[in-house]
Amino acid sequence: MADIIKLGARAPLTPIDVQTFSKGEDRNRLSGVALKAFRSLIDQWGLSNSEAAALLGVSDSTWDRIKRGAWDQPLSQDQLTRASATIGVYKGLHLLFADEMADRWPKLPNRGPIFQRASPIQAMIEGGIPVMLETRRYIDAVRGGL
Repeated sequence: MADIIKLGARAPLTPIDVQTFSKGEDRNRLSGVALKAFRSLIDQWGLSNSEAAALLGVSDSTWDRIKRGAWDQPLSQDQLTRASATIGVYKGLHLLFADEMADRWPKLPNRGPIFQRASPIQAMIEGGIPVMLETRRYIDAVRGGL
């Protein structure tokens, strides 16, 4: 029977229950849905194959296999982080903008401090995971989510 925790008591934290991208079972479980969402946003943003591959951190030929559904491996920790950050940017933009601007914004030149007049897509490709995460935080901050 489950233990009952008294009101105000702290539940014990068990590292075994924490979901991370470093655990193989978590990557196996999350990769399929992450790739499905990532493929969808790539289509909605109108990105090229090379842009999609660079954002995900894979080669063009690997992206072609992923796009065709011929990829049966879990994503790496870095690839899941990239997908998660990009999906977070997509979600934040759709909460921020109520129109097609949500899907146009990633490809528009931007004067924001982290973009330096490049498009957010270009900045995230060139800056990798750190800029991807910073872009996600930036969108959250602009929409008042921080």
